[in-house]
Amino acid sequence: MSIQTKRQTETIPEWKTQEVEEIKKWISNHSSVGICDVTGIPSRQFQQMRASLRGDVSIKVSRNTLVKRAVENVDGLDLMEENLKGQVGIVCTDKNPFTLYQMLKGSKTPAPINAGDVATKQIVIPEGDTGFPPGPFVGDLQAVGAAAQIAEGSIRVTASSVVAEIGDVISPQLSNVLGALGIEPKEVGLNLKAVYSEGVVYDVQSLDIDTEEYKTNIIMAMKNAMSLSMGSGYPVAQTISTMLSNGFRNAKSLGIAASVESPDLAVDLINRAASDLQALSMSLEVDARPEKLKSAVKSESIEKKEQNIEQENPKDVESSESKNKEEEEAASAAGLGDLFG
Repeated sequence: MSIQTKRQTETIPEWKTQEVEEIKKWISNHSSVGICDVTGIPSRQFQQMRASLRGDVSIKVSRNTLVKRAVENVDGLDLMEENLKGQVGIVCTDKNPFTLYQMLKGSKTPAPINAGDVATKQIVIPEGDTGFPPGPFVGDLQAVGAAAQIAEGSIRVTASSVVAEIGDVISPQLSNVLGALGIEPKEVGLNLKAVYSEGVVYDVQSLDIDTEEYKTNIIMAMKNAMSLSMGSGYPVAQTISTMLSNGFRNAKSLGIAASVESPDLAVDLINRAASDLQALSMSLEVDARPEKLKSAVKSESIEKKEQNIEQENPKDVESSESKNKEEEEAASAAGLGDLFG
């Protein structure tokens, strides 16, 4: 070690040495370590994000020089040094890098937009009462393009008004108006730059995946693999039970069709023979059919006749019943006459 280097080492404040050791110990106790950009995040929003991630992700912001000293002494993390530029923070978790990325993405929060910022989405001042009393603020609203007027003792926006499009640079006047109305059109968050985990450095492009599309692709690949396995007759653990069931049904159908004598097919063969015999008997003339089938046909004819009667006009049915009753009464009277002379 040169005299100059030794002198510089001797002049390092104790607090810096302690912080480097703390950072080194901290990042060594987690399976995934990430570097994220914290530029432009207001203190209130930063604390909100930290609170929402507490328990799963811990965040630390320190001087880049101290962080560099810490990562230099941890195997593999020296590959992350190139990302230690600008305003950055260190995030540590025991989750995998993909989960960490999704969690940081979901922790983004709304924030006020400052003068000079570029709008990343269309900014609209909604219709309604602003809550401001009559005064110069109505002119400020109109100056930024909002349809505003004084009505019922307060300043009202009479129609939803677009005051900035994507790519527009925010003016100081518009920033003040939006801040006064409590409109926070900017979304801020911990923008992950890279993650180190289990010897691999993941850049943000490889972590930004559509999880729903990924799940759909995996399910489709699984279905295609199972179809290929069954179609080619190549059994695997996921398809063997289905293939055996299909094979059993096919073998049984073949055995029945070929009338193979087997104890396993006896019931099915007898049932098929009985069905064929009944179909053959029903194709014969009524007189040539077995007595058992004649009775079945007779019963069927009676049922059809009763159904046809029920479907007739109710008045006709009633008339027929009345006529039959009169005939029965006349027959009874004639019988009595014959009996008593």
